[in-house]
Amino acid sequence: MLTARAEIDLNALQHNFAKMKQCCPKSKIIAVVKGNAYGHDAILVAKTLSGADAFAVARIEEAVALRQAGITRPIVLLEGCFCAEDLVIAAQYQFQPVIHHAGQLADILAATLPQPVRVWLKVDTGMHRLGVFPEQVAHYVAQLSHCANVSGDVGFVSHFYRADELSAPTTHEQLACFIQATAPHPGEKSLSNSAGVLYWSDAHFDWVRPGIALYGISPRGDSSGIAEGLQPVMTLKSTLISVREHKAGESIGYGGNWIADRDTRIGVIAMGYGDGYPRTAPNGTPVLVNGRKVALAGRVSMDMMTVDLGPESQDQAGDEVILWGKGLPAEEVARHIGTIAYELVIKITNRVRRQIISAGHNE
Repeated sequence: MLTARAEIDLNALQHNFAKMKQCCPKSKIIAVVKGNAYGHDAILVAKTLSGADAFAVARIEEAVALRQAGITRPIVLLEGCFCAEDLVIAAQYQFQPVIHHAGQLADILAATLPQPVRVWLKVDTGMHRLGVFPEQVAHYVAQLSHCANVSGDVGFVSHFYRADELSAPTTHEQLACFIQATAPHPGEKSLSNSAGVLYWSDAHFDWVRPGIALYGISPRGDSSGIAEGLQPVMTLKSTLISVREHKAGESIGYGGNWIADRDTRIGVIAMGYGDGYPRTAPNGTPVLVNGRKVALAGRVSMDMMTVDLGPESQDQAGDEVILWGKGLPAEEVARHIGTIAYELVIKITNRVRRQIISAGHNE
């Protein structure tokens, strides 16, 4: 019996991509597939999203894996190259590195490359994590524009940090800063992440970079993908491996931190932190069993978790369980745990079997 499994619905993925296109019909789309496509399988996602104009990853090894799998679309290195040797690899594979500090500028000016590369310049418009200051943009553009290792106009990127908060003034401030810093220069521009695509139409520019929304998850923690017109791509499933009678006043699991307030039935699920389900999930976290929500009861262990099925339940060993996805939004589970759905999906381990779901394809 196959227990822990993650169904990856490629029809839902294509639906969400179409939604991104609908939101920004005049912009080209860089589909973000970093972190193994947020735990969904980067190669599978990239091959499915053949309509994407480019892909983006965080690290060069992610980009190399895509190229070696036959992905020919442009690939943007969001964190750039970390050393001069990586620049040579980027040129060989025609990756597009982002420049965000003086060391990276020095590397590309001094490099001997087999062919020039297209580069993007990251502008720090307020997140204060990576990027050059707005007043430095002209200097960087001048240096890069006269560099034989650089192909074409320098592109410009920045990153929203509160675009999921619709009333936050910081997004307007970042937008104004980005426009002012880049307006004198001809290169293409990209500012919008998933939240920018969904909520800030005046920030779409030439390219948008949706990430989490492609996978059917809302960038707003107080919302859900379904509410945004998206469909969950990952549905994490497992199986009841035991159903036990449990008496009032008895505890269950490590630490005995859950005690039954009535006679009930306890379901044991083949799912634990060894599969990537958070050990920190508290009592009461919802789980879907036979189409109804039941509550986590007791501490999540490495291979198992337990739920209170209720005294009148008819559930049996072998019944299917949904941990999140269709019928139970990952955002809802994340709120109970005190995290974000991004973290849930990306932490699924290799012990969980991926099953591909699409029209005419189920494996």
